[in-house]
Order: sequence, then C-alpha cells, then structure tokens
Amino acid sequence: MRINPKQIEKIAKQMGMQMETIDATEVIIKTKEKDLVIKNPQVSKMVVQGMQTFQISGEVIEVMEEEKVNKEDIDLIVQKTGVSEEEAKKLLEETGDIALAIKKARE
Repeated sequence: MRINPKQIEKIAKQMGMQMETIDATEVIIKTKEKDLVIKNPQVSKMVVQGMQTFQISGEVIEVMEEEKVNKEDIDLIVQKTGVSEEEAKKLLEETGDIALAIKKARE
C-alpha cells in the first residue's frame, strides 16, 4: 500500500509538524556487514520540536560490503615490513594509505 505523501504532509501540518517530501532516486544505508540500497524510494522528512525524522519506503536490495583493502596492498606491506598479513591489513584499514601503513609498521 502506497501512502500519499501530500496527505501525510497535510495531516502533519495540522498537528504542528513540518513535513517535506524529498525527491530521492536512491537511498543507501550502510551497516557493518552490508549496505541496504533502496531503489525508487519515497522519502519524507519530518521536523518535530527540532528533531528531524526520515521515513523511507521502496524496494530494498542488500549489497554485501566490499573489502576495504585489497590483497596486493597487504602483500606489499608484508613484503616491505615483515609484519603479518593480519597486522598489515589492520594498519591499512587504520591509515587508508599504503605508505602510511608501511611507516607505522616500521615504528
């Protein structure tokens, strides 16, 4: 069942709430394990006593989170510093930069 955003806005206004429809084409919610992608969303923003609330409805698609670091970068850090793969991966995730990860591993 689709709710008419204009009707919601009218009711909210009568109750003293500010409501706005946001013309979004896609909404992405990032979690630790995966991303939730909402296609063709209907997005409403409501402001009540200064607090912003968003209502989102649409077709949800789950996308698994990609690795933030690649194997070649980890191998390079291991080769240059002699740290374990786990340590190299941790350093790369912390710094986001190969050169910084190598520098930190050598400290």
